[in-house]
Amino acid sequence: MSDLFSNAQHLRKPASVSKGGIVAAQSRKAAEIGAGVLAAGGDCIDAVVATTFALGVLEPWMSGLGGGGAMVLYRAREDRYEVIDYGMRAPGGIRSEDYPLTGAGTASDLFPWARVKDDRNLHGPGSIAVPGVVAGMEEAHRRHARLPWRELLAPSVDLAGNGLAVDWWTTLMIASSAADLRRYPASAAAYLVDGLPPNAPWGIKASVRLPQDRLKATLSYLAAEGARDFYQGDLARSIAADVQAGGGALSVEDLASFRAHGRVPLAIPYRGGKVYATPELTCGPTLAHALRLLQQRLQPGRSGPDAAAYAEYALALQSAYRERLQDMGDADGRRALGAEHLAPSCTTHFSVVDREGNMAAVTQTLLSTFGSKFVAPQSGITMNNGIMWFDPMPGGPNSLSPGKRCLTNYTPVLALAADGRRLAVGASGGRRILPAVAQLLSFVMDYGMDLDTAMHQPRIDASEGAVVIGDVRLPAPTRDALRARFDYEEARVQTFPMKFACPSVVLREGDTNSGANEIAQPWGDAVAEG
Repeated sequence: MSDLFSNAQHLRKPASVSKGGIVAAQSRKAAEIGAGVLAAGGDCIDAVVATTFALGVLEPWMSGLGGGGAMVLYRAREDRYEVIDYGMRAPGGIRSEDYPLTGAGTASDLFPWARVKDDRNLHGPGSIAVPGVVAGMEEAHRRHARLPWRELLAPSVDLAGNGLAVDWWTTLMIASSAADLRRYPASAAAYLVDGLPPNAPWGIKASVRLPQDRLKATLSYLAAEGARDFYQGDLARSIAADVQAGGGALSVEDLASFRAHGRVPLAIPYRGGKVYATPELTCGPTLAHALRLLQQRLQPGRSGPDAAAYAEYALALQSAYRERLQDMGDADGRRALGAEHLAPSCTTHFSVVDREGNMAAVTQTLLSTFGSKFVAPQSGITMNNGIMWFDPMPGGPNSLSPGKRCLTNYTPVLALAADGRRLAVGASGGRRILPAVAQLLSFVMDYGMDLDTAMHQPRIDASEGAVVIGDVRLPAPTRDALRARFDYEEARVQTFPMKFACPSVVLREGDTNSGANEIAQPWGDAVAEG
């Protein structure tokens, strides 16, 4: 841990409380758009669709039209939970022989796979999987929306027309990927200035914006023509042509056959309540393992988690990750475990509750920061690098093969606590997502915390094998106990690089809603309608 930072600085971000609906997201401006939809009479799902497309414009390094994801929904009138899965899959024409191993170790100190020649699985057209976000929004809109598709995309069209505003956070995120963005002409044109990251202005009235004219045209077209054109129309042909021109495998057939799928949520009993998670190729089953151990071993006290509780968090999470890594991949009998435990990734999560009590936990990703780093020249869409999720070494359950579903580490969940409160929770942060979600569930369901208290409660991370990372704000006895028992390191709650995940959560108690976002996220907020 760096010893250069202030020891006196304190971060706080109060939860938002309202009788109306709330959107909690990593981008305040996107949350405002979702909350505006709720105020206009939209359903929770209308806010989900509008927020999704806004996020794709505002933070293109995290998610967008070229990505995939999943959502867990609660429909209050029917008292029903459901999952919409729009995770990515490998193109049908992909060939493992096009990803030869170099024999030079692993891709990075954080990425477990053997290194592939030219990092073809990490960036560029060869790393692109079939994207699912538009199909996911299409399915959600078909099921539950009240407002027209065109109306829900209109705010994102306007945002793209305004261009990407450059502040210090934008500069930082672009700079972290500039070396690879400059490899691809359309990417460099979209995000760099003379081949370098843009600089945020010093002057109070100065403004720097990166034009997004192609993306605006694409969003306008998608708003007018509907979601299917992304998969079966001129837009699909444009995307496939751009990817194949660069040497990738994505085809019009891959896009035409893609659909979002409804799944039965994984219902996990916990402490007299239930946690509803995504099943199959997500981290939901791994969360179930961790919660099962916590239910058996954790003995909650009245004053919040103590040293023994944090030790149980660490042990449960380490056990869950060990199981996860023993048997993972889209293969017969092995559809429950993910492979991103050591892969750095950038994701966005947001949670929504409306005034009627409908709720959504939504996680979407390009996988890495800026995904493949490849912007499709004709459409301006930043594409995912979902092929990075596959093991390039042949013969394993998660080895790369045509049409295979990508494994993921995202964990959007809804929960019903024994006291009747409901919450929607999830996070961004790759391997760090599961520890954050498990602990937030425990803070609320084991210790009865309100959302403001839960979001300011220090957490640990136990996703790096034997290493346990503790927040420096933990009490000294807890830190000493963890240090005596584990390979223990400490980290600060900070904006970049985050050592803990970035959650966005909403909670409903009776007819009152609250929402909160990670206290160290500089853009994030929970915004109430009206």
